[in-house]
Amino acid sequence: MMSSESLLNGKKILAVDDERDVLETLEEILDICIVDKATDFDTALDFISKNTYDAVILDIMGVKGFDLLRHSVSKGFPTLMLTAHAATPESLKKSLNTGAVGFLPKEYMLDIKELLEDVVTGAGKRFWWMKRTDAFFTKRYGSDWKEKDAFFREFQEFLKRGDE
Repeated sequence: MMSSESLLNGKKILAVDDERDVLETLEEILDICIVDKATDFDTALDFISKNTYDAVILDIMGVKGFDLLRHSVSKGFPTLMLTAHAATPESLKKSLNTGAVGFLPKEYMLDIKELLEDVVTGAGKRFWWMKRTDAFFTKRYGSDWKEKDAFFREFQEFLKRGDE
């Protein structure tokens, strides 16, 4: 049986964030991957246009993350949103509707390796991170944050049915 670390061995990842320290941290976490890094929209779009990736990690603010998400998804790259300031229910909803396969507040950045392992191996548990980050959103937006929007009510039902 393969060790979980080997699942990402040699996988090509694009990480986009306007904060260099975040990119350096991601590179350390994903040390067994080939990581391309971009700190701005134009560089990231050039990488997306010219390369193939096993996964793309995008910040939202400072790099036009939603615009990059559309480009990345159109190329068929599994794309994860990793954000601090834009960790809102609205951004989560927009990310999911645009095709992101994951959304993590930066407080959960150390979990990105586990999420990427599931993504690149097709493990199927596309939304496991929602269970992990639910407490984050509840603390920040109140215990009824999901009930305030029909999208999240339906999404919770989807998760229950799929046992994701």
